Amino acid sequence: MKTPVALVTGYLGSGKTTLIRAMLGSPALGDTAVIVNELGEIGIDHAILRQVDERTVLLASGCVCCTLRGDLADELRDLVDRRATGELPPFTRVVVETTGVADPAPILATLVSEPLVRHQYVLDSVIATVDAQHGLRGDESERQVAAADVLVVTKADLADPADVERSVAVLNPLASVVHAVQGDIDPALLLGRRRHARVGTAQASSDHRAGSHGGHRHEGDVTALSLVLEGPVDWLGFGVWLTMLLHARGREILRVKGLLDVGGEGPLLVDAVQHVVHPAVHLDAWPDGDHRSRLVLIGRGLDPERLERSLRSFVAPGLDRVSFLP
Repeated sequence: MKTPVALVTGYLGSGKTTLIRAMLGSPALGDTAVIVNELGEIGIDHAILRQVDERTVLLASGCVCCTLRGDLADELRDLVDRRATGELPPFTRVVVETTGVADPAPILATLVSEPLVRHQYVLDSVIATVDAQHGLRGDESERQVAAADVLVVTKADLADPADVERSVAVLNPLASVVHAVQGDIDPALLLGRRRHARVGTAQASSDHRAGSHGGHRHEGDVTALSLVLEGPVDWLGFGVWLTMLLHARGREILRVKGLLDVGGEGPLLVDAVQHVVHPAVHLDAWPDGDHRSRLVLIGRGLDPERLERSLRSFVAPGLDRVSFLP
């Protein structure tokens, strides 16, 4: 069985380290290996049960915590080897902390495309922290939010999180939004979210399929766009269209996610972050009574009419309508 990996991302000062520290102390995560940027910055000296080596400690909660030396793929492979030899206790999940200015896409590419890593691990959840005081701060912050399955609005004790919660929900309508004070949050709200997000994709697309080209654009011209398609979709044609779209505009298309009717009992789940396309997953059943294909795109400068024309040229069924999410 593959080991699930949760990725924790967020801009500098957004509370990512505080959230990681709280997760490390949770008994519910006692069988977790956590890869952090710097052990000293986490502030867990009081919780160390045993020093495994110069970069790895075993905590009283049962967590294994280690510092990322360089390449994430090497670190993940090393964890598996050390677990197999008994150097580390058996862990059933991994949590990875990114740097504050990291674009999540290259890290996701490691999990999706690196053969040995893909054989041992599966992406479980992408968690992004956003500061309630300062909100989104530039391009990297927007990319982190767009890639997320769950958004944690932090420092809710220092500022009203309502405005930021609304802002990130508009930027990424596919993610669940929660808020936290000093990282205090139920880990169940953070982990395993990709399974829940599959239903959320359908709900987001279905709930916002009213048919005009007007709508809400986020600051920085980032837009969430919903597409609904009637009839079975030519998966090969759609795959070519998506590949060409991401190849041409991979830095501008922050996220693509949806459910496609490809003629089976259940839909095909598609998910891409910038140029990184996750393997498509066949679901056993539709999450609701609406069996139309629905797709949500998040990006800059999205032109619904051009997207509709290009999609029609590759996919045979008629496109029902295009609308900006309100």
